[in-house]
Amino acid sequence: MMLPLLLAATTLSVDVDATEASRNVLHARLRIPVAPGELTLAYPKWLPGNHRPAGPIQNLTGLQFTANGKRVEWRRDPVDMYAFHVQVPQGANELAVSLDAITDEGVAGTSGAAASTHVMDVNWNWVVLYPAQASSDAITVAAKIRLPAGWKFGSALEVANQKGDDVTFKPVPLTTLVDSPLIAGDHFKRVQLDREHALDIVAETEDDLALGASDQKAIQNLIAETGALFGARHYRHYDFLLTLSSQVGGRGLEHHESSDNAPGERYLVDQKQRSLEATLLPHEFTHSWNGKYRRPAGLATKNYQQPMIGELLWVYEGLTEYLGAMLAARSGLGTAEQYREALAMTAAHMEAHKGRRWRPLEDAAMSVQMLRMQGPAWSDWRRGLDYYPEGWLIWLEVDTTIRKLTGGKKSLDDFCSAFFGGQSGPPQVAPYTFDDVVAALNAVAPSDWAKLLRARVGAVSEHAPLGGIEAAGWKLVYTDKPNFFDEAREKVQDYSFSLGFAFDQNRRIIDVVPDSPAWKAGLRPHMILVAVNSRKFSNDVLKDAVKAKRPLAVLVENADFMQPYTVNYIGGLRHPHLERSQTAPDLLQEIVKPRRK
Repeated sequence: MMLPLLLAATTLSVDVDATEASRNVLHARLRIPVAPGELTLAYPKWLPGNHRPAGPIQNLTGLQFTANGKRVEWRRDPVDMYAFHVQVPQGANELAVSLDAITDEGVAGTSGAAASTHVMDVNWNWVVLYPAQASSDAITVAAKIRLPAGWKFGSALEVANQKGDDVTFKPVPLTTLVDSPLIAGDHFKRVQLDREHALDIVAETEDDLALGASDQKAIQNLIAETGALFGARHYRHYDFLLTLSSQVGGRGLEHHESSDNAPGERYLVDQKQRSLEATLLPHEFTHSWNGKYRRPAGLATKNYQQPMIGELLWVYEGLTEYLGAMLAARSGLGTAEQYREALAMTAAHMEAHKGRRWRPLEDAAMSVQMLRMQGPAWSDWRRGLDYYPEGWLIWLEVDTTIRKLTGGKKSLDDFCSAFFGGQSGPPQVAPYTFDDVVAALNAVAPSDWAKLLRARVGAVSEHAPLGGIEAAGWKLVYTDKPNFFDEAREKVQDYSFSLGFAFDQNRRIIDVVPDSPAWKAGLRPHMILVAVNSRKFSNDVLKDAVKAKRPLAVLVENADFMQPYTVNYIGGLRHPHLERSQTAPDLLQEIVKPRRK
C-alpha cells in the first residue's frame, strides 16, 4: 500500500459551505490524493473528549465519489459502519468527494442542534473522510469554509487568507483540524485577554455579548492561576470559544488550543446562571494540560477508528473536576462558599449512588461508551459518569493526604506542576499509565498510593469516599436550609436526600434513590407527579407536606394510568452542606486560596 507514503507528501483538502447553517445542513467537498486500487476511507468514529464511538455517522448524507470526472461507486463495510470501500480507477491520482452533514440532532458533544438563525458551531470531524489505516498526525489538511453572509468567527485555527465570507486556513495535521472547532454568528465579539489568550463569543442577540469587567478579570485570573499551578503551557495560543444560545448549547468540550463552551443564552448577563456554570471554563481549560497534553495511554489513539479505553477517566475527568472547581474559586469565577456547597452536593449525591455496591468506579469509566448517553434515569443504581464527581472526592483525599504527609509543605499543586508542567511549547501528547501517576505521587510524598487508589477505583463499597472532606476539617451534614445550587437551579427540584427522588419542571421524576422512602414505596423514574395528600401537585405543596413530617399520599401518572403510593417519610427537608468539624485545620480554605502573583 503506497497510499500513506503518497499522503505524507501531499495535502487533503476540505471545503465547507456553511451558508445553510441555519437549516442545520453543511455541504462539503473533499479532494483526497490517491493511487489506483482498492481504498478504504473512514468517517471519524472514536472522538477525543467524548471517549466513545460518537462520530455522528447517521447524519452523513449525499455521499458521492468521482475520479477523472467520472463517478466511482462506493460500498459501506458490512461490519464497520464508519468505513467506505472504493475502487480507484487506473490513471486517477485524486478522489473528489462530496457530502452533506445534518447537524440538527445527534451531534457528538452537544445535547441539541449545532446551529440556529444567528449562531453555529462547526466540528470538522462531521465533514471529513480519511484513509482508514493512516495516523491522523500523518495527514495534512487544507480547510476552507464559506460563512453565512456577514458572519464573524472564532477558532484556534490560523487563517491563511479571508475574502469576504470565504475563509482559508493554514494547512494542519488532521489531528489539529478535528481538535479545532469553529464558532460563528452575526453577533460576535472577540476579547483579547493577553498576548496568547482570547475569548471569542457568539450570541443570539447583541445584548447577550455584554462581558462585564469583573468577569473578564476573573478569566484573566484563571489564566494566571493555571500558570501558577502548572508552570508551563502546551499550546501556541488559546481561544475560549463561547456560544450563547438557548438552541445551540448544553456542552463543554476540551481541545488543546481551545475549548468549546455553550452554557446558555444569558450566561454573561445572568449572575445566577454564571454561578451555576462557574467551573465550565476552568474545567475545559484545565484539559489542555490534563487530557490533551498528558493523556491516558488507552485514550492516546493513532486515529479516530482505534477504540479508546477509558479506565483512567477518573484521572482525565475526575482530577480535572477537582482542579476546575478549585480554579474557579481561586480565580474569582466562583467563591469559596460556592466551592463548599458544590462539594457538599457532590458528596451527598455520590453517597446516594448505591450502584457503588456492585459496580466499581473503574468499571463505570470503562463503560463510558454505554453510559454516557443514558441520561439520569436509574443512575443512582446503574451509575453514570461518576468518575467526574467521585474523582473530585478521590483527588481531594489525595491532596489532603499529601499535605498531611509533608506537614503542609507540599500539596497536589506540586504533583500538577511536575506531572503536567515541564517545558512550554506547541501541542504534543505525552501518554501516561496508572503506574506513572503513582510514581509521580511518590516523588511528591512517598506513600502506598497504588493501594489507596486501587481501593477507591477498583473495589465496590457501601459509602462514597468522604475521607478528603473529613481530613480537610469539614463534615457532610444535612439541614432544612437549601443548598446554594438547589436555590440556583430552576429546572430540577431535588428531594434525593429526604424522599429519595428528584423531578423536573414537567413534574416528571428524574431518578429514585435505591433504598430511599420513594424507592420502597414503588416510585420509579419517568412517573409524573399529579397530587400530594389529595392536593394538586406543585413544588410548594410537596415542600409543605415534607415539612409536616408525616407520611405522604402521592398520586402519579404512570403511562396511561393513575396510581396512588404511600411514601413513609417523616424526616423533614434535608439539604447537604459542609460544616466545620474542628478536628483538623481548615484545608479547604487553603486549597482555594489564590496562587497567582
